[in-house]
Amino acid sequence: MLLTISTTVRPATDLGFLLHKHPDRVQEFGRSYGTARVFYPEANEQRCTAALLLDVDPVRLARSRGRSTPDHTLGQYVNDRPYAASSLLAGALADVFRTARAGRCASRPELAAGPIPLEITLPALPCRGGPDLAHRLFAPLGWAVEAHAVPLDEAFPEWGDSRYVRLALRGGVRLADALNQLYVLLPVLDDTKHYWIAPDEVDKLVGAGESWLAGHPERGLITRRYLGRRRSLARTALARLAELGDDVEEELEPPAEEETGALAAPGEADALLAETEDVPEGEERAGTGERAGDGAGTGNGQDGAPREPAGSGPQGSGPGPQAAGRPLNTLRREAVLTVLRELGARTVIDLGCGTGQLVGALLDDPSFTKVAGTDVSARALAAAARRLRLDRMPDRRRERLELFQGALTYTDDRFAGYDAAVLMEVVEHVDPPRLAALERVVFGAARPGHAVVTTPNAEYNVRYPFLTGMRHPDHRFEWTRAEFAAWAERVCAEYGYTAAFRPVGDDDPEVGPPTQLAVFTLGGTR
Repeated sequence: MLLTISTTVRPATDLGFLLHKHPDRVQEFGRSYGTARVFYPEANEQRCTAALLLDVDPVRLARSRGRSTPDHTLGQYVNDRPYAASSLLAGALADVFRTARAGRCASRPELAAGPIPLEITLPALPCRGGPDLAHRLFAPLGWAVEAHAVPLDEAFPEWGDSRYVRLALRGGVRLADALNQLYVLLPVLDDTKHYWIAPDEVDKLVGAGESWLAGHPERGLITRRYLGRRRSLARTALARLAELGDDVEEELEPPAEEETGALAAPGEADALLAETEDVPEGEERAGTGERAGDGAGTGNGQDGAPREPAGSGPQGSGPGPQAAGRPLNTLRREAVLTVLRELGARTVIDLGCGTGQLVGALLDDPSFTKVAGTDVSARALAAAARRLRLDRMPDRRRERLELFQGALTYTDDRFAGYDAAVLMEVVEHVDPPRLAALERVVFGAARPGHAVVTTPNAEYNVRYPFLTGMRHPDHRFEWTRAEFAAWAERVCAEYGYTAAFRPVGDDDPEVGPPTQLAVFTLGGTR
């Protein structure tokens, strides 16, 4: 297997610093199934190319398989793995370029932090979906993509194309991002892995895709394929990518045609659906050698990015666009920002800020003179600091920001003193017996001039055909429009607020919008 990475940045030999591999040496790295070598076919001031060559030993690979693996065929020894890029190459890339994938380079920190001109080539890449799928996966990431199908036999063109493509990527991309994209997308294109898929694969996917996967238009397909179409793992990964999202995730949609081959004929639907379901813990999925597992994700999930579900009219009536296909999380965040601007709020606290997408949007608008974000999760706050580039944030922007850990069910003086407070997809994560404590902390003690609250509309769930139960495993409840209004009315009566309601997303005439929003305004007496 061969992968080459070239750059024309001046001096081009700085690629050696970024990859932490010296251009004048050939370096070898032992793998359980072969040997990985890094060398430089060319290295001068104008252009530098690093090559990763993985020499796979099919015999060693076969011997490394578990004893219980029911495979006694010649396929263990005669296969395409020594030649075609796959999860074997992705695994080697992850280990050989571990420091480069993290974006660390003490010698050239400014070069590692930004995009550089890159050209990446893969002469033989298994691609179940053909060149079109390669374009769909890499083009949204800023690459100019050249993907050409490899014919089965050039001497017999009537035989057609193989499942392999020659892939060339060109673009100005941060090297760490490029390596992480390859690490994730090589096995996605091949649609298989050489090892069992366990719950820790979710951590690997989220870690490698943190800076680019959440906004990818094909993130559902990528996640499902990377995790072997394991629905529980895919749900967990998509929830974490969507900031532990509250919306129905893409894995609940029907699998795309390119993932399943031809469209299922009548009578094949059950078998097709079974391909996306989990198998019991500890059992192998037939034909893959992959072991089942599970995962879980919890949190406030304010920044999820699902597609609009099928059926904008009565259930099963067909697909309905969500504001011309725009993600619901984008519509929700824009709705909150619009409300805050209309209210004339200058100081805002995001209660349950997750990894800080709303906080970042608030900081981008200089009319908000003070922005705070708080969350009970230290891990979420650390991710927010990374997303907001807190360590490199300009002083004037940093002076407007405060991030701190706090629980919304305990009185905290730091919550007070703001024109407006936002609880975006938060309340449904609170156990009903603890809601009174949240109300007392936010509306009774902090008492912002305005509070903006969003929460899923349970009535809209029928528009998600594959949804059973609530939209997220951490939801303690989901309110109908009437239940949300009744809760808001009780809060207003007890704490001296008034409330107005707005839809977020397409307002279905039968079941309402996917997200409901209430604007609380302090007024009257307690």
